[in-house]
Amino acid sequence: SRVSTAGSGGCSPGKKHGGPPVTFSTEHNADTQRTHNTQDLLVSLGLGQVLSLLICAIGLSSKFLAEDFHANTPVFQSFLNYILLFLVYTTTLAVRQGEGNLLAILKQRWWKYMILGLVDIEANYLVLKAYQYTTLSSVQLLDCFVIPVVLLLSWFFLLVRYKAVHFVGAGLCLLGISCMVGADVLLGRQQGLGEQKLFGDLLVLGGATLYGISNVCEEFIVKNLSRVEFLGMMGLFGSFFSGIQLAIMEHKELLKVPWDWQIGLLYVGFSAFMFGLYSFMPVVMKRTSAASVNLSLLTADLYSLFCGLFLFHYKFSGLYLLSFFVIILGLVLYSSSSTYVAQDPRVYKQFRNSRPAGDPSPLSPAILEPSVTYTSLSPESGDELPVQVA
Repeated sequence: SRVSTAGSGGCSPGKKHGGPPVTFSTEHNADTQRTHNTQDLLVSLGLGQVLSLLICAIGLSSKFLAEDFHANTPVFQSFLNYILLFLVYTTTLAVRQGEGNLLAILKQRWWKYMILGLVDIEANYLVLKAYQYTTLSSVQLLDCFVIPVVLLLSWFFLLVRYKAVHFVGAGLCLLGISCMVGADVLLGRQQGLGEQKLFGDLLVLGGATLYGISNVCEEFIVKNLSRVEFLGMMGLFGSFFSGIQLAIMEHKELLKVPWDWQIGLLYVGFSAFMFGLYSFMPVVMKRTSAASVNLSLLTADLYSLFCGLFLFHYKFSGLYLLSFFVIILGLVLYSSSSTYVAQDPRVYKQFRNSRPAGDPSPLSPAILEPSVTYTSLSPESGDELPVQVA
């Protein structure tokens, strides 16, 4: 349908003297919007799978180091990554001018980044340590606990509001990972079972909780401050504290490593993949969210299993393919609709199929799925946004 702005007399908007009327095609605008939304969805899904492939590469290099060369050095491996972050991003902050300078950032919020650095280090350590006490299947299932943690923290601290389709999509993703774990159990892939399984399971839950805290903080920082600031501070405090932990806990393990060119190549590969993951994740998180990223990362375990079919001769199960398609379906559903931020918690405003109040133009196309930020309809003087950076 076409809407004409031509009036019955005088000079109406969109019409020149003696000229033909100017028309607007709402169908064309709607088609363009749908095409744009589809492209955004595909790009978001693709970026999430790039992160999953990086995690798969990290897991494979760690497996080769631990099983083939008996190099059990998770803290040292994380330390190498933090050193790379320090050399690239912390030095970038050091040469900046103005408020983005390293010293200016440290003066304003050094203690916050110190806590965040410790959280990130211990999250990595707890999950890697859990493999010594519990089964591979338990780790794969329990580390999904990061998803409800992220959803809950995003709701209360980032004030993100979800629709029913988001919860359905997240549920499908968790169902998919459950199918994968079920296939592991049926095929007898129970590597890593130790005598203290409950202790290992608790380590995984603790690591997943810390991952959730770290990811929500990362989302807030990259969307409100900058990606370089987050990575620079992680490089600074991560290298400092992981270096201390390395000296205390793993110096003897490093002496036992049979160093040669193959082990060196694996360490270099692991560090490169981990650095790529840390550098690329804020880019994806700024475009989507911490919850969407963690849902995308569920496919990393499946990629590792597919690689294991060729590298470690794992048995194949049709449940692997089923779980992959269920997770992808959940991701599509979750990403098909936008969330929004309620900056004023006193206001919970209906936002679907709505148009801003007071819009004088009847020609504006309806906003079907707006991703906008709603504030109070009548904010009082002196009110501040509840999400701030001190």
